[in-house]
Amino acid sequence: MENLLDELIQNPIIPAVRDKAILQSALNSDCRVIFLLHSTILTIRDEISMIKQKNKLVFVHIDLIEGVGKDEKGIEFLKSIGADGIISTRQNLINHAFSLSLPCVQRIFLIDSQSISSGLKMIENSKPTFVEVLPGVIPKAIYKLSQNTQIPIIAGGMIESKEEVIEALGAGAVAISTSNSNLFSLL
Repeated sequence: MENLLDELIQNPIIPAVRDKAILQSALNSDCRVIFLLHSTILTIRDEISMIKQKNKLVFVHIDLIEGVGKDEKGIEFLKSIGADGIISTRQNLINHAFSLSLPCVQRIFLIDSQSISSGLKMIENSKPTFVEVLPGVIPKAIYKLSQNTQIPIIAGGMIESKEEVIEALGAGAVAISTSNSNLFSLL
């Protein structure tokens, strides 16, 4: 976990890959960690292999991969084909990944002040490796969350400019995830 956190601090831009064009940009970037947000059971093994060939770490959003169960066996399958970690909104999946010593990112959607409180309870119960806050363009929410947990925060969603990257990092996020390939080589 320490090495992963160091990787993100050194290069805090995480490509959030939803299609082949973004994957290609991510593979050609200096980014060290990739979030794979869309795939299928038919293509996931090859995509993970391409990412690993470029010496990058890959976290797979298990909730969004078609044909892979959103359950314990789905996590075990992803680990067996080389995923370095998983992303999920589901506490039970985060707990299982943790039991397998598989790094995990708990995704939390912040829509109001109550979602910060419920997000903190979820973090306390699941103990993820990282928390991804969406949308990542709410520095005040990132700051509040980062002040109330020791879990490193990743800001994701709707980050489209250098200024938004700087604001999120300044508010306490250790990294940001974005599908905007123009930001992959920002820092």
